[in-house]
Amino acid sequence: MSREEAFIKIIKDHEGIIYKIARIYADNTEEQADLYQEIVFQLWKSFDSFRGEAKISTWMYRIALNTALFHSKQKKKRGRNVSLDNIVLKQENYDPVMEERLKILYQQIRQLNDLEKAVILLFLEGRNYEEISAITGLSHTNVGTRIGRIKDKLRKTIKK
Repeated sequence: MSREEAFIKIIKDHEGIIYKIARIYADNTEEQADLYQEIVFQLWKSFDSFRGEAKISTWMYRIALNTALFHSKQKKKRGRNVSLDNIVLKQENYDPVMEERLKILYQQIRQLNDLEKAVILLFLEGRNYEEISAITGLSHTNVGTRIGRIKDKLRKTIKK
């Protein structure tokens, strides 16, 4: 298998990681597509440096989150705000109640700071504390503390 074929297979096998991060850190479909492309580009640039010391998904999350955080900082510098009201969440089994709940959850997650977004996204993905720690650089204990605080913050804002 060539280098390019191996990279394409990895992207296809783990593209959900990229989609989720793009959806959280970008405000609209066009911006999400741009961020997705930028993440893939950064993964390609870093592909030769992957040494296999961590899981491929951990490596991808780290690069994707760093790219999204850089994108977010650049967006803040530009000062552009876009309405989040028209976001469409994709689900195989359409459930309007669940879709509305997810829409509210994602809107509240977007209000968190960048590190909180990363931590809760990884947690919702089902990653354990060790993986979240490896991806974010936080200690295992700090991950647990932050998850608890983020959950409390989300509960309070969603109840309002």
